[in-house]
Parts: sequence; C-alpha cells; structure tokens
Amino acid sequence: MKNQTPIALAAALLLAGVTAASAAGMAPAGASDSLMLTNTQQKTAWRDLHTRNKQSAPSSFMAQSGTAVPSTLKIKPVPSKTASAVPRLKPYDFAMVQGKLLIVNPSDRTIAEVITG
Repeated sequence: MKNQTPIALAAALLLAGVTAASAAGMAPAGASDSLMLTNTQQKTAWRDLHTRNKQSAPSSFMAQSGTAVPSTLKIKPVPSKTASAVPRLKPYDFAMVQGKLLIVNPSDRTIAEVITG
C-alpha cells in the first residue's frame, strides 16, 4: 500500500499540470502591437465596425501598422458581437480613420492592423 502512494501522488501532479497547461492554452491572448487576421476575419471586422467610431485625423497622420494613433483620436473597445465572431479582436480597440479600420493595442495605442473595405 505504501508503494502505491508515491505513484498516486505523481499521477495526480501530472494530471494537474496537464489540466493547467490546457487551461493556459485556452486563455485569450492579450493585445500586441501586431496582428495578422485572415481575409475572412478582416471582412467580418469591416462589416461589423466600418460604420462606427468614424473620425478625422491630423493631416500628417499616416494610418499604418506599428504607428501610434494620435492622442486626439478616440479609440473604443471592439464590441462583444464582433469579438465573439473574431475572438482574436477581443483585447483590442478600434477606430475608423481615413476610410480605414484601425485595430489598436489599447495599452500603448499602437496600430496592430489596418483593414480597408
């Protein structure tokens, strides 16, 4: 009986580690400064967001991935409906500027992806 205790303990620890690793893989990733959506994901985001949060930007602003959006632009969280359809967008904010949909990392206001219709 004593010999079975270490085996049972090792099995329980192994199972707990596998469960934790699986849970970590399921957790949504945070926003980053670059994002590569598929064409289908881009079309879904455009369809859901292109009429929202339209703004003007300073004439010197160039909407490009890796560029910070000016502090004068208001970015808004991606709505839950869109985040459900494209889960990778959940941690991001967005704005419509110059006919482009900007997907923005809210932590540093850097454009992660630019989507055009």
